[in-house]
Amino acid sequence: MADPVPTTSCVTASESGADLGSLRVRIDALDRQLLALLNQRAELAQHVGEIKKREGSPVFRPEREAQVIDGLKAANPGPLRAESVAPIWREIMSACRSLEAPTRVAYLGPAGTFSEEAAFGFFGSSIAGVPGVNIDEVFRATAAGAADFGVVPVENSTEGMVARSLDLFLTTPLMIVGETSLMVRHNLLRKRTELAGIEVVCAHPQALAQCQGWLSQHLPDAERRPVSSNAEGARLATQDERVAGIASARAASTYGVHVVAPAIQDDAHNRTRFVIVALPEQHPQPQPSGHDCTSLVVSVANRPGAVHDMLVPLKRHGVSMTRFESRPARSGQWEYLFYIDLAGHPEQPHVAAALNELRAQCSFFKLLGAYPLDTH
Repeated sequence: MADPVPTTSCVTASESGADLGSLRVRIDALDRQLLALLNQRAELAQHVGEIKKREGSPVFRPEREAQVIDGLKAANPGPLRAESVAPIWREIMSACRSLEAPTRVAYLGPAGTFSEEAAFGFFGSSIAGVPGVNIDEVFRATAAGAADFGVVPVENSTEGMVARSLDLFLTTPLMIVGETSLMVRHNLLRKRTELAGIEVVCAHPQALAQCQGWLSQHLPDAERRPVSSNAEGARLATQDERVAGIASARAASTYGVHVVAPAIQDDAHNRTRFVIVALPEQHPQPQPSGHDCTSLVVSVANRPGAVHDMLVPLKRHGVSMTRFESRPARSGQWEYLFYIDLAGHPEQPHVAAALNELRAQCSFFKLLGAYPLDTH
């Protein structure tokens, strides 16, 4: 392994009286030091990978990476902003993981979707993407071992839950091992640069719903055509000047179309939450990180007070419920399934006690996963 590279203290231009040329020379020198240090880190990561391989331990540990990033953010002296630390170190850790083998990640494709962006944001860009034509295919590819992980949307701040993702959790062996939240900015994309002449707007149904106010005001006569993904809408826009798509700026660049109107979503703070799924025998439940979420789906008998009784153990043991969604159980008996997120981890005694009592109250109980919250 190479000898450690000495660091150099930073001096501002006003303190040193340096001109632009000398500052650039110094930045170039620091970049080379950073590169040398990153390669030293990569060598250490390779040694860690060898030990994990001998022990049969998973290469990717989301709780470990969350702890590393939290520690760096806490130690950050500035002027680098704390929110810039996470994406920088995710890329570093992604590049180091890829030295063994690129992590295979399934997501709703094709290229340019928000799901792809969420996958890069969580794992870094040094992954092997496995795009699927729909959410079902993402679950299927991950469960079959064609991907190490899957990234699926579960809720949007404007439109609420993504019903198909929730339904698929009932029949899949996959467990949730992480989450990430993405600010979603929808853009109207087209081959031409003006609104005139648009007859059809193609996008995922969720995107069409999230932009319905803008579309009603600016393109009231245009057909709104649901397609499998926003990236597919962008692709279709490349084939016909009468067609516009709703998608990300990444999709505009990928497919070579113009952003005719930026940020057309009705909610300026529109966000989508994605979860990371994996087979538990290959990627076991993450250990407690200190800021965790436990997700489950349950059902109770159709009797008066059943839902109230189901929630009593949570109050008794001081466990906070952060999400509560209901879905029809499709039994034909007007029964419902409840998707619940709890603050905490099952290895914490008070959470374990609450879950044991809750399980006894339920006619159906399935733990979907326990994982670090997205705090970055």
